[in-house]
Amino acid sequence: MNMNANHSIKCSVDECQHHCGAENYCSLDCVSIGTHEANPTLKQCVDCESFVLKSDSHQNQQNASSYR
Repeated sequence: MNMNANHSIKCSVDECQHHCGAENYCSLDCVSIGTHEANPTLKQCVDCESFVLKSDSHQNQQNASSYR
């Protein structure tokens, strides 16, 4: 997959499909930010709603082996 880093969106979530590998940036043009709380007061209450779990076979093999 050819991904171009959007230098306006920093990201350190390697497990996301939109993460740019060695670069800590997102490849999306824009992201959706939301919350799972009625009254968010901490940064842990805020979520990137554009997150998509990587589905490559290497990542899935790593996840499977960690449960053995």
